[in-house]
Amino acid sequence: KKHTTPQPNEALVLGSGNTLGNVLVYVKSGLPAGKTYPAPKSPVVMDQKGCHYTPHVMGVMAGQPFKVLNSDGLLHNVHALPKVNKQFNMAMPANRTEATETFTKAEGVFTVKCDVHPWMNAYVGVFAHPFFAVTKPDGAFSIAGLPAGSYEIEAWHEKLGTKTGKVTVGADGSGKVDFSFAPPAGK
Repeated sequence: KKHTTPQPNEALVLGSGNTLGNVLVYVKSGLPAGKTYPAPKSPVVMDQKGCHYTPHVMGVMAGQPFKVLNSDGLLHNVHALPKVNKQFNMAMPANRTEATETFTKAEGVFTVKCDVHPWMNAYVGVFAHPFFAVTKPDGAFSIAGLPAGSYEIEAWHEKLGTKTGKVTVGADGSGKVDFSFAPPAGK
């Protein structure tokens, strides 16, 4: 009832030229050993709007607040399924418009689902560093503040798996890595 037209599945967000959105891209290796990065105090926000979790894919730093909004004015449920961090399963009735949780340890991508509306899902990766981004439908991403050096970068997609690539970031802060995903075999 929140939409007058059918809503597309967010698992495969394609832009012009078959560029791919909702890919979580992050530094997998190459950061200085033992260096720690403070978690931002500003939260990563996930909204429940139009019976969708928005954004669909996101990264958060360990220790950073993860704020969940309920803009729909109806009952939702937020069921986070991490394997390293503590799981939570909270009801968000119409009168509960926001809640905040925190993931304390870095871990790979996990699912957040709504037990009331089975089509609602999102994906969260928790990192010990701030060097991650999510692609837009045009496939573009930018990882800000990465120091000069050589890194292994990983790109994760919910249906198409992961790809890794190497990038060297110059003294001017620039570097480039591209990823190409193919449809699963037999599809």
